[in-house]
Amino acid sequence: MVDATLPPVPVAAAEHAANPWVALAYLVAGILFILALRGLSSPATSRAGNRYGMIGMTIAVVTTLITHQIASLPEILVAIAIGGGIGWLIARRIAMTDMPQLVAAFHSLVGLAAVAVGWAAYLNPSAFGITGADGLIEPQSRVEMGLGIAIGAITFSGSVIAFLKLAGKMSGSPIMLPGRHVINLGTIVAILGLVGWFTQDQGLWVIAAITVLSFIIGFLLIIPIGGADMPVVVSMLNSYSGWAAAAMGFTLHNTAMIVTGALVGSSGAILSYIMCRAMNRSFISVIAGGFGAEASAGGGEAREQRPWKRGSAEDAAYMLGEAEKVIIIPGYGMAVSQAQHALREMGDLLKARGVEVKYAIHPVAGRMPGHMNVLLAEANVPYDEVFELEDINSEFSSADVAFIIGANDVVNPAAKTDKSSPIYGMPVFDVDKAKQVFFIKRSMGGVGYAGVDNDVFYMPQTTMLLADAKKMVEDINKALAH
Repeated sequence: MVDATLPPVPVAAAEHAANPWVALAYLVAGILFILALRGLSSPATSRAGNRYGMIGMTIAVVTTLITHQIASLPEILVAIAIGGGIGWLIARRIAMTDMPQLVAAFHSLVGLAAVAVGWAAYLNPSAFGITGADGLIEPQSRVEMGLGIAIGAITFSGSVIAFLKLAGKMSGSPIMLPGRHVINLGTIVAILGLVGWFTQDQGLWVIAAITVLSFIIGFLLIIPIGGADMPVVVSMLNSYSGWAAAAMGFTLHNTAMIVTGALVGSSGAILSYIMCRAMNRSFISVIAGGFGAEASAGGGEAREQRPWKRGSAEDAAYMLGEAEKVIIIPGYGMAVSQAQHALREMGDLLKARGVEVKYAIHPVAGRMPGHMNVLLAEANVPYDEVFELEDINSEFSSADVAFIIGANDVVNPAAKTDKSSPIYGMPVFDVDKAKQVFFIKRSMGGVGYAGVDNDVFYMPQTTMLLADAKKMVEDINKALAH
């Protein structure tokens, strides 16, 4: 018997399934979620994609509230108002440069929510309709619950570490623990074993052990991953949050949650694969961590001994103004200095002079997938001027100027020539084929996330522009205007 103080038992899943209007509403929501993913695949359609997603989620939430008597409507509305208000304030105040850590923080909340739902179902299984005739939780529900809690806990702790790394509150360099591979593998095997044991024994200690070990493994999996792999980490955690939501959807008998979680999980997994392929690395090697853990031997000494050429904003403005074709390659340095608006102004000034301007985006540029696309879209850079690596790499040989702003590893030719380099095999932009290269970075002392020197600095056609990216581009704009 259920305690009278507990929330009313929800309508049986069979009754929901038998209601054609509920099934139709969830079907419409699922279609809108698919359209949202399709829209988000391109900056030109991303706004429409967001709208589809919001409409679909509204339909799913309203349908769930109508068909499930989980709590009183005022309580739910208050919770929605509080959460929505906090989200609205954060979205209004957050800078675009802080978007990667915001995404990581939101992923952590999804994981924590999955853990909370799993524990709620464990503590009050009859309210979720997952008990058998013997009053115990059904075995299949225990599997769903165990996996949902495990994935959610991994997502939470992993996302917290990713947030701290992206926000600069802990070192972005890989943190290598001795014997980490053995520890990680052993912990994962223990979690899976406990989930299996949970089907036979639903004791509190089993689910508590699953939760604690999952929190620990999420932490252990992310701390050895360096900044260069953060785009993969963000998409990977996004995938985890989706699978956690899908597992909880089975526990809650909610079709929309299952579909939504599966869509997020699969799309995040596909995106992680694309990111890994863009770096010519396997997913396992990323999870193992260590990318950029060691700088190339003698890299700092090589930078001191090799000759390089320094230029000014006036030099760059003159060459850019005389060019016929300019390809701009933005990187995380542009995001840090928030130079995207000044860069778009430079592009407008050059186009007014009859110069062909294009923007080249590497799949792993920045700290999250699509980071550079978002920043350029914020600055109102025309979508038809933005190109992915495979679409523009052949054009560098016909470019008069390759203008690199804050990028490093994605233009490093060592990826093509040096088999000992940690980035060997990663597809990079062929900027070395351009007639003239301008490279904006703060100083010659720094290297990219991979920790290796860049031969582009020392090419005869390269001119280094050492300054804050925004300040340098603004100075170039002033020189172009006069």
